[in-house]
Amino acid sequence: MDRAATEQAIKVYLREIHLRLNEAAGIARAAEACADSGQVDKAVEVSHDIEQLSYEASRLLDAASLLNRLSKEE
Repeated sequence: MDRAATEQAIKVYLREIHLRLNEAAGIARAAEACADSGQVDKAVEVSHDIEQLSYEASRLLDAASLLNRLSKEE
């Protein structure tokens, strides 16, 4: 496995994780603002948008970890 290509792919995965987690943090701030203004139901509804982003970030982390481990086995 080409280590340079592997490292580049891992960097892309980590950048994508960062983007998704930043977006999730923005949604969490919006949900918190809703809750602070007394709109708790809306806050929970808004916060559900975090679920897909966290799922994607987790899968990207799995991919980066697997790729890193496989590249070291050779």
